This record gives sequence, C-alpha cells and structure tokens, in this order.
Amino acid sequence: MKSFLSVLWTCFLSFQVASAQAQSKTPVDYVNPYIGNISHLLVPTYPTVHLPNSMLRVYPERENFTGNTINGLPLIVTSHRGSSAFNLSPFQGDLLNAGSTIHYGYDNEIITPYYYAVDLDDEGIYVKYAPSHQSGIYQIAFSQANKASYLIFNTRDGELVTDGKTITGYQKLGNQTQVYIYLETNTPPLKIGTHKGQTIQTTDKTTRGNNAYYIMEFPKGTSSVTLRYGVSFISAEQAQKNLRREINTYDLEKVAGKGRDLWNETLGKIAVTGGTENEKTVFYTSLYRTYERMICISEDGKYFSAYDGKVHEDKGTPFYVDDWIWDTYRATHPLRLIIEAEMESDMINSFLRMADQMQPNWMPTFPEVNGDSRRMNCNHGVSTVLDAYNKGMRSFDLARAYQVCKAAITEKTLAPWSSKPAGVLDQFYKDHGYFPALAVGEKETVPEVHSWERRQPAAVTLGTVYDEWCLGNIAKTLGDKKDADYFLKRSLNYHTIFNTETRFFHPKDSFGNFIQPFDYRYSSGIGARDAYDENNGWVYRWDVPHNVGDLVNMMGGKMSFVEELERMYNTPLGKGRPDFHHQFGDHTGNVGQFSMGNEPAMHIPYLYNYAGQPWRTQKRVRNLLTQWFRNDLMGIPGDEDGGGLTSFVVFSMMGFYPVTPGLPMYVIGSPVFEKQTIKLSNGKTFEVVCRNYAPENKFIQSAKLNGKVWNKSWFSHEELMRGGTLEFVMGRHPNKAWASEDNAVPPSFEMK
Repeated sequence: MKSFLSVLWTCFLSFQVASAQAQSKTPVDYVNPYIGNISHLLVPTYPTVHLPNSMLRVYPERENFTGNTINGLPLIVTSHRGSSAFNLSPFQGDLLNAGSTIHYGYDNEIITPYYYAVDLDDEGIYVKYAPSHQSGIYQIAFSQANKASYLIFNTRDGELVTDGKTITGYQKLGNQTQVYIYLETNTPPLKIGTHKGQTIQTTDKTTRGNNAYYIMEFPKGTSSVTLRYGVSFISAEQAQKNLRREINTYDLEKVAGKGRDLWNETLGKIAVTGGTENEKTVFYTSLYRTYERMICISEDGKYFSAYDGKVHEDKGTPFYVDDWIWDTYRATHPLRLIIEAEMESDMINSFLRMADQMQPNWMPTFPEVNGDSRRMNCNHGVSTVLDAYNKGMRSFDLARAYQVCKAAITEKTLAPWSSKPAGVLDQFYKDHGYFPALAVGEKETVPEVHSWERRQPAAVTLGTVYDEWCLGNIAKTLGDKKDADYFLKRSLNYHTIFNTETRFFHPKDSFGNFIQPFDYRYSSGIGARDAYDENNGWVYRWDVPHNVGDLVNMMGGKMSFVEELERMYNTPLGKGRPDFHHQFGDHTGNVGQFSMGNEPAMHIPYLYNYAGQPWRTQKRVRNLLTQWFRNDLMGIPGDEDGGGLTSFVVFSMMGFYPVTPGLPMYVIGSPVFEKQTIKLSNGKTFEVVCRNYAPENKFIQSAKLNGKVWNKSWFSHEELMRGGTLEFVMGRHPNKAWASEDNAVPPSFEMK
C-alpha cells in the first residue's frame, strides 16, 4: 500500500508540474516552425525566423527538414520561397578549402519565430541568431583555438565593398531591384579581402559578379565573433541607418527578447483556453504563418518600389509587398480585417500605389518584392477591396480602387500567368460569358497563353465571374448603376459552363460544345491546366463562392447538394497515388476527390450550412483539422503559401470561416477550444465560448449571441465587431435540427 501511495503521489506531482508548465507558456511558446517542413509532394513549409510582417526573414537553406547539409547561414530571404540573398559562412581551417558558400553538417538546431541556433558540428562552430525588422545579429562561437577564424560573405549576383572594418554591398533581384547590406563585427578583423588559394587579398576594395565574396580573418584564439547587419532595398547607407535604429547592442539575447515580446503581443490578440497542447501548437503556429507576408518595406518613411523603379516617400502609410493574392484573398486578408485592420488598410493602399506606379495602371495579382509576377489566374485583388469596404474600412480611395481593378479584369488578358493586354480570348469571354477551351485536337495559337500554364478555361471563368461580382458591388456602392448592372449580371455566367446533365462545371470550346469525352477526375492534363488549375473538376464544382444558394438549386436542391458533397468525399482517386499525383501535384490532402492541401477547396467543408445541414460542416471541419493539420513534420497537407492555407486553420479552430469575401458575414463551423477571446481591431473583444466542452464534443446543440438565442449557421461582421459573446452548447452527437431551417442558411449574392 505504501508503495502504491508513493506512486500515486509521484503521478500527482508530475501532473501538477505539467499543468504549471502549461499555464506558464505564452502564445509564442506554442509556435512550432518545424510543422510541415517535410512536404507531402511539392514545396515544404520553411521554418522562418522573422518578426511579424517584417522585411527581414531568414530560414536555413536546405531542401527540407531531411536535408543533410545547410548551405551557409542566411542573411535575408527576399521571396516567400526564394533562397537567401547574400550568405554567411563561418570557417576555420586551410583557406584552400574555403569558398563562396560552405555546406555544413549540422545538429542541435533550435528555431523559434524570434531566435535560431545551430551547431555546425563538423567544423566545431556554434551559431546563434536573432532578427529585428530590418536588421539581424549573429553570434559565432569557434572551438579550435589554434586556428584562425574566418567569416565568408557572399553576394550571389552583385557587389561588395570594404573599408577594412565593415562590408557593404548589394545583390540584384531582377527588374531594377537590389537588396543592400551593411555589416560590422564586435571584434575588429585582422583583414578583409578577396580570396585565392591560401591568400586573402586586401587591396581589392570592391568585388563583384556571381558568387563574389570577401573573407574576414580574425586572430588565432578568437573564440567568438558577434556580427550585426542591416538590410535595405534603398541603399547601403540606408541599411546602415536601419541597423543603427534597431540594434545598438551586441547583446543577442536582448534582441531575441524584444522579438519574443513582440510575438507574444501579436499572437496574444487571440487567446485560447481548453484544448490539448497539440491543438494550441497547431493554432498558434498557423497564426504565426499568417504574419509571414505581406512585408513592410518602408525605411525611415521611404520605400523603393519595383513597380516604377523609384524611391518614394511613404507619407505616413507604410508600403507592403510580397503577396500571392490568389492564395491569400480567401482567408488571410479577411483575418487581418478582424485583428489587424490598420495593417490591412496599409496593404490595400499599397496595392493602389503599385497600380498607380505600374504601366498600365492595373491592380496587381502577385505583387512581389521585385514587381508583379502576374502568376496564377484571375485578379482577386478586387476581392480584398470589396471585402474591406463592406466590413467598414474607409481609409482608401474606393473610386480609384475600382478603376484599377476594373482595368485589370477588362484590359489585361485573363490568360493565366500573363501580363499581356486583352486579346482574342478575352473578347470571346466578353461576348459569350466563358473562357473557351481548346477543342479536341486543336493546337494553341493564341500568344497570350502561357505554354506550360495553358488556358485553364473553367477556372478562369469561375474565378472571373466572382471578380465581376466584386466589381458590380463596388460600382453599386459608387452609384454607377450601369456598371453595377453589367457586372452583376455577368457574375452569373458560371451557368454558361454548367453541364446540367452531369452537374459539373465543364470546359466548353469556342463552338459552344462541351469537351467530350471528359472525366472530371483526369481529363484536364498536368495540373488540370487544360480545364481547371491545380485541382480537378470535383474541387472546382463548388467554386461559386458569391452565390452558393444558386449552386444549391443548380445541383437539384438541398438534399441533392449534400449527396453530391458526400459523393466527392467518397469518390476514390481511381489510380495509384504515383499516377494520380504525377498529374495532380497540388491536389493533396485528399479525402476522396476533396483536396485539403490547396486553397480552392478551403470553403467547401462549410457548404453544408447552405443546405440546412450545418452538423455535417461541424463534423467535416473537425475531422479535416485532425486528419491534415498536426503538430509534426508533415502536419501541413500542401503548399502553405505564407498563410494562404493556415488561415483556414485559424478560422476553423475559432469556429467560423469567411466563405464569401465581399459579403460581410461568417459561416459557423465547430470551435476547437473551450474559450477564445479575440482582441478586435476596434479595441473591443469577441468571445467564442463552448459550454459542455470536451474535445470530442464537436457538435453544436444550441447557441446564443450576446444572450439571445441564435438559430442561424452564420453571423455578420457587424455583429462580430460590436464585441460580445457567441456561446455554444456542445455535444458528442449532432443536433440535426439546429440552424436547419430555410431562414437559418447563410446569405448568398447579397446580404438580406
């Protein structure tokens, strides 16, 4: 008995310690940047070290988590998936073995959003790092006291200059864009110079070209060197100013501490209680991912714009770049409207500045650091404008936004991955209401069409009618009845490619014929680009986010709609995975034909609400979160796209989702946590509270909003921003009657 009591007491103490540790954790302690670092098929999620939406971002340069070596140490990543600009390689040994970049074996790596540490154990070198917004600091420890210590600095395509104590330089990024650097060390180097054989040539005060590099030499016995640096898109002088403004110490722990505090302040805008430790980790890691882009590149009130190649005054409105709008308009931008409205306002104003600076003046689609790459299809910047305005934002020029959005949709070709003016296919779309597919056996002759990306005719049609719905609503707000009627009528043109026999959206040739024979799983080429884009016809079957109610009717009514949703989840790949994914590399996170790993599918689990069966949404969303978003190295099912995919996780774990950006409302799912407190941008708070909470209790039994019985499967943005409490009573089994009536379904096409 005594032994049993002792064991029991030990278990109790262990539980108490674990509980105390959990209670002492702050939001940033739950962030695991390694989630998703091994990809299911395509690009892994990188463990990015950065402050929220900051210009300076770094991550270890390797293929993925399983990479056997890292390629030097990063100084700045200028694109969400790009390699580092510049490079740092610490070194001890024979200079004959030195080079522009050293590939290291490594171990004992630690990554948090605000701190990085790694042992370069082959070399006996130990590294720590911390970022600020436009500057960073490295601490390099050398273990071989009998050897000289070196730091190698590389520019992959640019120029470096030295005065014998510091290094400045730039690297070309294309399109008149360069990133600049200024760096200095706490220990003065013996020499800085170019390298040949066993010699460091100090007479070369400038070195330039591909992989040009300098070596800094420090005395034998140097056990540690701390290096700090600033970066800029304006000049090396500005890089130095950025460093001086942000890091005036060589105390790395102090810099890391400031970063930790900022991350806690940022992530703490959504506080959660209840749930497991893994669920909190998935939630806060997903929230951290949404702060990777866009990045603020204003520097002391100025910014370099690749959109006209000039330096501008920002006039008090920070300038943001690096956004893949095709991914982020769906949930990342809507999330910011709730908790980061001022930042979202600055981003939309940045879009408008880009459009004004570019020739022609078109709203951007993929605004990166070095310009608009016009990737993917459609022009969903218009969605961010309408969504922001309809959710109360008045800090941008709506009339000007309408002009540049309309121009991007009507003057630029709709052909994917193209910045060319509208051509023959666009005139056909204007005349007939759909983007034509190639007929069977027809060869491509239209110059606007990208040879690899193809026409994507069904995806372009569906995406553009949504964009036209956005245009029509903006025109209506501006009092332009002619344009409003025109575009809102055009936004119904998804009917032109709807096959009433199969009830799928089906590519149609320029003669008005559906392409035959056609299999909605396979008949669309690599990546589905001959008909759709990245996903097959089963996913695009539901791509009418602005008028889901009409889609329900087109499917034959509510019961048929639900049956077809279920049939999608039940339909197998029909091929071995190697064959299926050879064709569909992005169609990942499969549940039948559904693809949780790609953004066009994110709204689909919420569509049951429109058919009066919200309990199915509750079940499906919770199951998808469990199946595909986990606290492990493969815990993200597809390309995460800098918050494009993980914003789905943030919303879904909170218990609601913006199915239709542009309609100021949210569709209810199933909250994961017992309580969530959201600090709204207007200073108020909104709580989501679950009574009868248990992890397995995923089904809503009843609801109240601010004490009032709530029997609708949605709520408005206005109701959210008033603050208050959305209270759910949860249960293990579904209440199929809750929010099942016709008057409970979410609005479609317009708010009623």
